[in-house]
This record gives sequence, structure tokens and C-alpha cells, in this order.
Amino acid sequence: MTLQCVDAPGIVLAASSAIVNVQGNILENDQFTDPATGHFCMRTRFETTVDDFEVVQNVLTTELTKFNPILKIRPEDQHRRALIMVSKFDHCLSDLLYRLEQGDIPLDIAAVVSNHPDCEALVQRYNIPFHYIPVTPESKDDAENQLRALVQSYSIDFVVLARYMQILSPELCAQLSGHVINIHHSFLPGFKGAKPYHQAYDRGVKLIGATAHFVTNQLDEGPIIEQDVVRVSHSRTPQDMVALGRDIERNVLSRAVGLVAEDRVALVGTRTVIFSQ
Repeated sequence: MTLQCVDAPGIVLAASSAIVNVQGNILENDQFTDPATGHFCMRTRFETTVDDFEVVQNVLTTELTKFNPILKIRPEDQHRRALIMVSKFDHCLSDLLYRLEQGDIPLDIAAVVSNHPDCEALVQRYNIPFHYIPVTPESKDDAENQLRALVQSYSIDFVVLARYMQILSPELCAQLSGHVINIHHSFLPGFKGAKPYHQAYDRGVKLIGATAHFVTNQLDEGPIIEQDVVRVSHSRTPQDMVALGRDIERNVLSRAVGLVAEDRVALVGTRTVIFSQ
């Protein structure tokens, strides 16, 4: 169960009582009140002997309704559904597929979409549908309409841009707000455009890293989910930095996807609240 609302006395008591009323037992609970906005967030994992999900949902919804919350309740074995988007670089996609196969991320990857055919063979090895949707300036609107249709037909909970090298339109960003995760070499903010790691090498950077964030209309400036850095020395070549960058990008993205898949991320304005494991 995840809950967000304006902070007020009695929320935790009401939630706990509701869980008790469905013969429930709390296994894990995290909560946070944002001091700037007074916004309350809570994530509760519980077990219950009541087999009927609708009964559980109705009791919790009824007993918490006075707080006017954004309340979401999900059986733990009902995994969230993701659509992965990728271009030619497959390191983030490969990592997500491997972790999924190993059971490291509780997620269903419903389909993969790409504007290039390069990753089709990789995706087919995992028996996941692959959709090739090329994008040109003339076809961008049609491509995004195809994406909208896939999101609806596959009942997608969130989209993952696993090095998808196309900028989503403001309209699509608004429509999928809070439901699209991107990975970016964010610790190189001064190096935009092509070959950012080569630019970083030329400037002698000492840290490189990556950020996973929610996509907004502001390019690479959305609410941050996960970050990491690695220290580099003057002896590192541009090729070394590219390799390190690939490694940190896939690790950061996989951690972010895992957090979202387990409902551990709450959006509060331009920031996120992360209920870590």
C-alpha cells in the first residue's frame, strides 16, 4: 500500500487499524512528511489472511478516505508492467533483461520499442515482443501515437528509456508524467551533445556518473530517482571513461527501475521520496 496526502494527525493510526481490520500484519513500513510542503508519504507492506483482494482494498479505502489520499494497493505477486525503449546502445537493456531473468527485479517487461532494429535479436531471446518504430522529423507524431497505443494495449505502468536517443514531445511528457524513467550522464552537465565522455576527458574531470530520473518537458532535469559516481584519474583514456560510463549507467538505471517496480518512489513536486530497501 502506498499513500500520499496532506499531513494530518491520525493517518498512521487509521492505516494500521484498517490493516488490523482485514486480519493483517505489517511487515514493513516507511513514512515521511516533506517539511517544505507538508505532504505526507507512506509505503506499507503487509500480509493478511483475507484472500479477497477487493475486500482488503475496500476496507482500506473506506477507513482512509477522510484524509483524501492518493491511495494505491497492490498484491505483491502482481508485478508492475514496463515498456522498455532503446536505440542502438544495448548495455542498459541487456542488464535489465538479465536481472529480470534472474528474478532480481519484480517486474514484467511487456514489450521493447526501438527506433532501430539492432536490438531485436537480443529481445527475441527473452521471448519479449519487439516493436520497431522508426522516427524521423516527419514521422515523429505518428511514432508517438504508435507508442501511446502500445502503452494502452499492454496496460503499461511505466516506461523506461534505456538509452533511447530521441526526445519525447512535450505533449507525450505531460501525458506520461511521473511514468517515464530516463538515464543520463548527469555528472557531466557541461558536456552536451555527442561524445560527452570524450569532452570530459579533454577537460580532465575527476568524477563521472549517471542519474536516473523521471522525464519532464525540461530535458534531463526531472525528479531524481537514483544517482552514482565513480572517481577517475588523469591516466584514464576516453575509451576507459566510456566503459565506466556504460557500467554506471546500467547499474543506476536498474536500481531505479527496481525502486519504482517495488513502489518505493513517491513524487513530491520536483523531488522524490525514496523508501529504500
